[in-house]
Amino acid sequence: MSETLAARPAVFTEPAKPVTGRWVGLFGLAWLGIWMAQLTPVQLLLPEQVEAQRPASDWVGSVMAFGVISGVAGLFALVAYPLTGALSDRTTSRFGRRRPWIAVGTLLFAVSLVVLGAQTGVVAVGVWWTLALIGFCVLTAALTATISDQVPVGQRGFVSGWISAPQAIGTILGLLLVTTIFTGRLRGYTTVAVLLVALVLPFLLRTPDAALRQRDRPPFSLRGLLAGFWVSPKQHPDFGWTLLSRILVNLGNAFGTTLLLYFLKYHVHAADPDGSLLLLSVIYMFFVIAASLYLGRLSDRLGRRKIFVITASASQALAAILLAVFPNLTVATVGAGLLGLGYGCFLSVDQALATQVLPDPATHGKDLGIMNIATTVPQAVAPLVGAAIVAYAGGFGVLYLIAGLTSLVGALCVAPVKGVK
Repeated sequence: MSETLAARPAVFTEPAKPVTGRWVGLFGLAWLGIWMAQLTPVQLLLPEQVEAQRPASDWVGSVMAFGVISGVAGLFALVAYPLTGALSDRTTSRFGRRRPWIAVGTLLFAVSLVVLGAQTGVVAVGVWWTLALIGFCVLTAALTATISDQVPVGQRGFVSGWISAPQAIGTILGLLLVTTIFTGRLRGYTTVAVLLVALVLPFLLRTPDAALRQRDRPPFSLRGLLAGFWVSPKQHPDFGWTLLSRILVNLGNAFGTTLLLYFLKYHVHAADPDGSLLLLSVIYMFFVIAASLYLGRLSDRLGRRKIFVITASASQALAAILLAVFPNLTVATVGAGLLGLGYGCFLSVDQALATQVLPDPATHGKDLGIMNIATTVPQAVAPLVGAAIVAYAGGFGVLYLIAGLTSLVGALCVAPVKGVK
């Protein structure tokens, strides 16, 4: 934009007033519903739905089919995230810039999940999961942008922890609900869809969202919109390095977690792979919650981000390399703790870091949408790429070695960032 910082409309200025505990609580509650609705299908419902269409012994084929569905949905996420962010940056609704998109995304996500639960063909499953993921992207692109809109820099590590901590809780809670109380595919999908709406609604209705006046709306053209999807790493190197780091670290984490059940079954040969997976998940989630809330706040107090991100990524890399070298249940237990500690810290602190390297206050939604691609797309492509590595490129040992090295390189990519300590 051509305006000086002093002349910018208030809606584009950096927030100075701390958000309240009530705001943070409703924000965390919304993310709890989002993660239950997104990760319960990814971890259980969707793989079982795909596996039901294939021979029980062909686990590689099932994972590859799941990977194709996830990969196709991930391609749509590449567009949905920055597009939603760019449009919400320019939205002049009296309800605010982000709120209409949060509502639309929630509705699309929830409806698609319910319809998905009734599908039996692989193609139909792929179509409705893609629509569900688009809804997820629309919702989370707008919700994430509220951090830059309303949260001062000194609170962003703590507030970002309330994205990652609910992820850990939501995964376990969602799995418990659909395996013990609301059993059956359609009931499972419907349950997480209803909880999604119920938990996002309080934030939607009870938190402020500043409206953008028509005269302050940034210029809009289709050409300008498409051009805005590219943020030059030469002109904005801090943004480029942060984005690359986020892609690599999330890819390393996805390699380390997506095929964990198959690792326990076919490589470790655990006596009770399902029980072992639950144990490792609980350990992982405990450390994710502790690290994301405590270390996110600590980074706020110290005013430093990079050292936390580098250390977190290195911890995740160490966990994966240990599994590659010592593939047994005892080491897997230690690895689960290290992975949770590293990823929990990374999720909260890196989100805060990302909000501090955005090029223009007028395009925070679009730029954070691009950053969010680095979280969702690696999770979407990891099952397909991981299954291919296991089947054709050396097995689980190679997969976890690649996961560790990918995370390590991701850690090093944060070092050149100059605008944030």
